[in-house]
Amino acid sequence: MTEPVLDVHLKPEDAAHALRADVRAGLTADPKWVSPKWFYDAVGSALFEDITRLPEYYPTRAEREVLADRASEIAETTGAHALVELGSGSSEKTRLLLSALREHGTLQEFVPQDVSVSALTEAAHAIMADYPGLRVHGVVGDFTQHLSLLPGESPRVVAFLGGTIGNLIPDEREKFFRTVRDVLQPGEWLLLGTDLVKDPETLVRAYDDAQGVTAEFNRNVLNVLNREVGGDFDVDAFEHVALWNAEQEWIEMRLRAKRAMRVTLAELGLTVEFREGEELRTEVSAKFREEGVRQELEDGGFALHRWWTDAEGRFAVSLAQAI
Repeated sequence: MTEPVLDVHLKPEDAAHALRADVRAGLTADPKWVSPKWFYDAVGSALFEDITRLPEYYPTRAEREVLADRASEIAETTGAHALVELGSGSSEKTRLLLSALREHGTLQEFVPQDVSVSALTEAAHAIMADYPGLRVHGVVGDFTQHLSLLPGESPRVVAFLGGTIGNLIPDEREKFFRTVRDVLQPGEWLLLGTDLVKDPETLVRAYDDAQGVTAEFNRNVLNVLNREVGGDFDVDAFEHVALWNAEQEWIEMRLRAKRAMRVTLAELGLTVEFREGEELRTEVSAKFREEGVRQELEDGGFALHRWWTDAEGRFAVSLAQAI
């Protein structure tokens, strides 16, 4: 087996600089925030995998159901030579698409993108072992910065799955769609996973499970800050909060200070005060409606071609074409 090709556009020092800039901006803002991209150290990634198996967390199962049902149709419709996956991680769900495209006879190359060199290398080797002869061209980079550098022979289908689009606020989503459109040629494809608006109780349970795994995942971001920027957060002094923002139609995850405290971030030369009950926002996860997704895609230069949901109508996968 030959080695996968890896293009590295995000070096460890780049990530460290971005983390410092984000933390300074977020912890000096009012209200305070931390970007959800910093959840995913080794511990956070393992905890998220645990979350995807929880009974309350339906999005992963629902999306897999749609892909299992529709992968052949996606392959036939797109005739893609290259599958590009943004935020690839372990690429598990993507195997449904790879298998369908290979069976259709058009697949030549897989282009996974992720911020982690180690995760991408591991996933690339696993894919090459299971799909002999498939070219794998990994891209180490941030999908918010390095989309213009994505390789792949036309026609391509870019997959952005898992509902990750919901972690972007509307202005960021607008920029994302336009940037992807600029990368693609007319007639190429975007495959998008979106969690749908539903009853608030179901949504909140998905982000505040009975076993407390999501709470541990949320608080772990403070461990990341302690390690990476010399913080002295008392992690146990914060409680996990998940709530539904009906006006914005998104879930907010927050960490609420149980007591007043002063936190020092030595490597930033920064001291931050928390009041008792003050909340630090760590994530938004927007939920969508079909008409809203259609409009955002159109504004970004795409035409919605197919819209599929799981049997219970909880999660949607849409296929849009660059125009």
